[in-house]
Formats: sequence, C-alpha cells, structure tokens
Amino acid sequence: MAIKEFSPEELASFNGQNGKPVYIAHGGKVIDVTASKLWKGGLHMKRHHAGKDLTTDIQAAPHKLEVLDRYPQVGVLKQDPASERKLPASLSWLLSRFPMLRRHPHPMVIHFPIVFMMATAGFSVLYLLTEYKGFDTTAFHCLGAGLLFTPIAMLTGFYTWWLNYMAKPNRPVNIKMRLSFVLFAVQIAAFAWRIIVPDILTCFGFVTVVYTALILSLAGMVTVLGWFGAMLTFPIEKD
Repeated sequence: MAIKEFSPEELASFNGQNGKPVYIAHGGKVIDVTASKLWKGGLHMKRHHAGKDLTTDIQAAPHKLEVLDRYPQVGVLKQDPASERKLPASLSWLLSRFPMLRRHPHPMVIHFPIVFMMATAGFSVLYLLTEYKGFDTTAFHCLGAGLLFTPIAMLTGFYTWWLNYMAKPNRPVNIKMRLSFVLFAVQIAAFAWRIIVPDILTCFGFVTVVYTALILSLAGMVTVLGWFGAMLTFPIEKD
C-alpha cells in the first residue's frame, strides 16, 4: 500500500478545527496526534499549531522525540524543491553541529537591551527623586551597555528572520525592525547628549525634561519590542 503524500497546503487543513484530525509533520513524516490530550483543538502548550511542519520546534521541546512514536504515521510531507532554503554548506554544517544557532541567538541577546533600557529609566528616575549621584552614574552605564547590545540584538534578529521565516514580511517583524532603528537612534542621541552635558539631570531645566523623556521613551520602546517578539513565539489565541 502506497503511503500518502501531503503537500504543505493539504497538511494545513488537518488542524484540529471543526472536527478535523490533528496532524503534524516532523522529519518528513506526517503524524496523527488526534488522540493526544495535549493537542486538543490543534494547539499544543498554547504555542504550537497543528497542520504544520514542526521539525525545528520539536527539537527545542523539553521532551524526547520518542513521544511521537506513540502516535501513528499517516503519510509523508511532500517538499517543494523550489521552496527549499539553499543554505551555504558552511552554515548548514554549523547548524547541524550546533542546532541552538538556528533559533536561540536572538532570544538570548534581546534580553540585554531590554533590561539595560529599563534599568536606565529606573535609575534615572531614582536619581531625580533622591539626588543620589550613584543612581545617575549607574543609569549612564546602563545606557552605554544597552547601546552596545542593541545592534547585536538587531543583527541576530535579522539572521533569525532570514533563516527561520524566509525573510517574509509580517506585521510583528515589520514593527520590530522599524522600532529597533528608532530605538538605536534615540540611544545614540541620549548617550552623546549625556557625554556632552554630564550634569544634564542636575540642572533641572527644560533640557532635563527633554532628556528624561528620551530616557523614558527607551523603556517604552523595548516594552513594545518585547511584546511583538513574544507574539511571534506565543501567538495570542483568538476566540
């Protein structure tokens, strides 16, 4: 008996909705996980959706791949050669040798600019409230650290978008890219201004208000960036 071949479009129809079976693909195999309580409604752990090739996602799962052996294989996933990503041989070898380089670099690095920008805003506010000079110094150091890590986070973000999303535009990615450039520009402006006017927070004039607004905007921007990044990893469920 010939085994059934599923195109990506056919696989997408078995998403567990409207009484449909729950199929997923892994390593070229199409597996029926309808019987699993963890795939009820075609959604697993409020993150993974049925009807898709989850080869890369399952590699990062906390459980072993043997759990898939409990469920029947119903076919194979037909690959479209024209849609396959042609990676340089050196990059293919590197990803096979270190699988974490496929998805992990950006999520690891992005936390640094987020934390440093939040800390910059927090310590700046503490200084304005207490006039303790140590808070102002710490805020400046955090601003510099955030300025250092932001371009690294941007580069790893572009890498992840190109490698895992085929560089296809979507709303969260578009917002993150544009806002990242704004964030970086404001960081440069605030850092340069702070160097030129070291006592900008101590003169308590109009420039202090503008500088403080810039610093607080940095915290707001990284919050928005984190939100849309989380939407890519944990999409909001729609009723």
